Amino acid sequence: MAAGAEQKLSFWSLSALVVGSMVGAGIFSLPATFGRATGGFGALIAWAIAGAGMLMLAFVFQSLAQRKPELDAGVYAYAKAGFGDYLGFISAFGFWAGSCVGNVFYFILIKTTLGAFFPIFGEGDTLPAVLVSSVILWGFHFLIMRGVKQAAALNTIATVAKVIPIFLFIVVLIFAFKGDMFAMNFWGYVPMTDVVPDLAHLDDYGRVGHAALAIEPEQVESLFSQVRSTMLVTVFVFIGIEGASVYSRLAKNRKDVGAATVLGFIGVMCLMMLITMLSYGVLLRPDLAALRQPSMAGVLEAVVGRWGAIFISVGLIVSVLGAYLSWTLLASEVLYTAAKEGTMPRVLARENANLVPSTAMWLTSGLIQVFLILTMFTRYAFTLALELTSSLSLIPYLLVAAYGLKLAWTRETYDKDPEGLRADLIIAAIATFYTLLMVLAGGLKYLLLSAVIYAPGTILFFMSRREKGQQVFLSYEKVIFVVTAIAAVVAVYSIATGLIVI
Repeated sequence: MAAGAEQKLSFWSLSALVVGSMVGAGIFSLPATFGRATGGFGALIAWAIAGAGMLMLAFVFQSLAQRKPELDAGVYAYAKAGFGDYLGFISAFGFWAGSCVGNVFYFILIKTTLGAFFPIFGEGDTLPAVLVSSVILWGFHFLIMRGVKQAAALNTIATVAKVIPIFLFIVVLIFAFKGDMFAMNFWGYVPMTDVVPDLAHLDDYGRVGHAALAIEPEQVESLFSQVRSTMLVTVFVFIGIEGASVYSRLAKNRKDVGAATVLGFIGVMCLMMLITMLSYGVLLRPDLAALRQPSMAGVLEAVVGRWGAIFISVGLIVSVLGAYLSWTLLASEVLYTAAKEGTMPRVLARENANLVPSTAMWLTSGLIQVFLILTMFTRYAFTLALELTSSLSLIPYLLVAAYGLKLAWTRETYDKDPEGLRADLIIAAIATFYTLLMVLAGGLKYLLLSAVIYAPGTILFFMSRREKGQQVFLSYEKVIFVVTAIAAVVAVYSIATGLIVI
């Protein structure tokens, strides 16, 4: 009994899970990603929308943790309980596939970071970059297969590596912040008459370089378009908000799950906004847009010199490797849990002698390897991996929000405990609207590309239903699958004909 109590997670441990899950690779890419999309005003609007929407989603997780304490499998369990086996499968499969693509993003970011020092790695999509990434991938695979689940030492190093560079970056930029620079960046473009062609903007022949000319006044997008182009980025950096919910069964106090989710979210939100907004006060938006990733390194280098880029780069690599280990385990656990409950084929529930879900691990590492190879044939591997991860993750989030809305609308669990019904209904409605809006904001391209992954993945659902001798689809599930399959065919055709460029 005492041993079990010792393994329970405190409020602060749950909060750390949320922060650790969300603070990964995306935060290091914010300055250039936002610089290419919008200025200070657009960034404030984007963070306000993302902050409000994700906070509502955090509140939904809080409510579900209290009203459905028997559901301990995270986003997958809520989707299955609310909308049936196939959408439960879609949630689990989407979360797993999104985690795999997210891990590919980690590799791309590591290699593009090294590419600043070793050109052979390019933007993370060259053959040497893929080969080195593959070695790391399978090294971690066999490490995990030996039973290294906790990896406490590596996770401690990774946590420190995340915190120190980020806080140093923020402190340095506070002192280097220039109000006039921020004012020039505020509305989303820098008129060329305001750009002085100093040495930073001249090429070897004395001409104004591409950084200064990256954004022309006539190319300025509407504010709506600027904000829209940041939406999938904000979703990506908040992936992991469900960290405490996934481990809710281990909480000392069930109420701590929701509170930890909200506190962790607010803390990370503040970090994200500071990094984004302070960068506009250090470099002109065209120069931010021209930075290679991880752009935090380029911003700090512009302020303190070359050592700043090296410091951020080293911290990022260690941080991302730690995050990769955590998300690989999480991705495999999702498959394993779904298989144990009969939503995935039984083979994925197999464990090896070290109690590691071995079949799920092989499938996870295999999919990551396939995606790594595909990066050599894409034009924009960094952006594609980031935005496809967000698109795949949005479907599970949408189903969680919709389940919260369904509970409040039908008053399930509220008959005995009616307190907060109206507030929960409003919060769930906003969260549902926000996640649906993010799906639409991502654009048709990423919906179609997601369908290319979802449609063939349904084979696993087909196998699990046949194993149990059950009908594969209910009538409404058949409609969902047909629409997904058609979307996948359209996507493949569009890629083949050049209508969709990846």
